[in-house]
Amino acid sequence: MSTPTPTALVTGGSRGIGRAVAETLARDGFQVFLTYVSKPEEAEAVAAGIRERGGSARAFALNVGDAEAITTFFASEIKDKTDLAVLVNNAGITKDGFLIRMKDEDFDRVLDVNLRGAFVCMREAAKIMSRRRHGRIINISSVVGQMGNAGQVNYAAAKAGLLGMTKSAARELAGRNITVNAVAPGFIETDMTASLPAEVRADYEAAIPLKRLGTPQDVAEAVAFLASDKAAYMTGQILAVNGGMYC
Repeated sequence: MSTPTPTALVTGGSRGIGRAVAETLARDGFQVFLTYVSKPEEAEAVAAGIRERGGSARAFALNVGDAEAITTFFASEIKDKTDLAVLVNNAGITKDGFLIRMKDEDFDRVLDVNLRGAFVCMREAAKIMSRRRHGRIINISSVVGQMGNAGQVNYAAAKAGLLGMTKSAARELAGRNITVNAVAPGFIETDMTASLPAEVRADYEAAIPLKRLGTPQDVAEAVAFLASDKAAYMTGQILAVNGGMYC
């Protein structure tokens, strides 16, 4: 009887960092399940590209800001149907604004998606991985969660919360051979940074010792390392991929 291909679930896997992570984990032999909220054509294109290169991938609509939708997804698509080996909590949103002008709903929505959604995914994945006595959980945080950033108190709070959650879950799950780590990217070449004014981008690059923004692939390779056996003795760690911006 053949051994099932291990599955990696990547939330927010249709573009940017999530896309690079999905493609890199597929390269490394995982069956990839990637989720999206909008633009199904982008997600399906990522999955199709992986399959064209000989890998295995499927795309699923999932709003990680909806806890009930997450539990339903795990019950219907993951539990007893896959060998869930890796969870990458990548899905996230921003609703930027200065503290004194930030609306309650904008604060709550960012925490619901970026922090609570990651918590629910982690909880459901841990239930499955615990029975298999093996797993890798990787949370995508941010340099903003480590150093703060004006205009992003909600985003920084969520990303900092991910770091505390990572360390706590690592302690809880280590006895079941499940590692929990985080990657904290710095400023990365994504749709978000592409829209920055030239002077703002120049300021960011000047603040980075390596004098460039990172690429989604820079982050994806760090995730791939944490998902591999090479990182078997690492848990509760924050792997910074930021060009030396915050260290």
